[in-house]
Amino acid sequence: MPPSEAGIRLDVYLSRRLTSQSRSHLKALILSGHVKVGGKCSKASRLLRAEEKIVLEIPAATPLDVPSQDLPIDILYEDKHLLVLNKAAEQVVHPGAGIREGTVVNALLHHCRDLSGIGGVLRPGIVHRLDKGTSGLMVVAKEDGAHRGLAQQFKDRQVEKTYLAFVWGRLRHMQGSIDIPLGRSVTDRKKISTRSGKRREAVTRYRVLRQWEQIALLELSPQTGRTHQIRVHLAELGHPVIGDQLYGRGLRRQQQLSEALRQRIMALPHQLLHAASIGFIHPITGKKMLFKAEMRSEMLELMSQLEEGKKP
Repeated sequence: MPPSEAGIRLDVYLSRRLTSQSRSHLKALILSGHVKVGGKCSKASRLLRAEEKIVLEIPAATPLDVPSQDLPIDILYEDKHLLVLNKAAEQVVHPGAGIREGTVVNALLHHCRDLSGIGGVLRPGIVHRLDKGTSGLMVVAKEDGAHRGLAQQFKDRQVEKTYLAFVWGRLRHMQGSIDIPLGRSVTDRKKISTRSGKRREAVTRYRVLRQWEQIALLELSPQTGRTHQIRVHLAELGHPVIGDQLYGRGLRRQQQLSEALRQRIMALPHQLLHAASIGFIHPITGKKMLFKAEMRSEMLELMSQLEEGKKP
């Protein structure tokens, strides 16, 4: 190491020298003992001295134990660096918790033959995710440079996302911001809570697009990317997403609907939440990208029925 860079942290030094590797990946290599300073394993925070010898070993990629599957996938845009898809509500994004097949990742591995090694063993190419039951737009990286660039934009909150949701109740304000920290529930690990002991900042902006008697259509812009953020924030506001089996509390409100409308809502397979638009800077070309996707059929049908009910 040159004397001019003495005194900086090991992980910082490596990230400056190895721009092809993310800082988080380099830190993981340090923690796993693949980086040695003076012949010994070291901490990421170690302050380096002049003329120290640093040896980095990058291990071979772990074989991907996820099958590729020829599944339907709605791709709106694709180039050699990334693609944008419109995820179906019923589809899970990546394998996990006993789910090994039928996911977006399985479909991507079939569509992109060289995707395996980008972004992790079980989540190749995945930069962000949507819950099962939530439909809409996702951007997927097809090579490492795009993955690093997109991940950094998400981290820096430069990606612009809007969602559409049908929620219960009449809102007091036509627009506003929900600023409530979120964390993993201590009583149910599947749920996110506003009362967790370890909470992180979470902010969601909303705007009322349409208001009916007991139901509203909202446009939402999450300013942070916490798990289940929109669903938990809306439930905390007293206006849970219709069809949300985990956070929804709409049974009493259903009693005030017409029989036809109540039957339609009771038959919903998923929460009525849709990722309607996504905007980002192409990580390779620098071009501004913006994509939009219309609400899925059951959301459009519900809106049509609500509008029909308003006619005299």
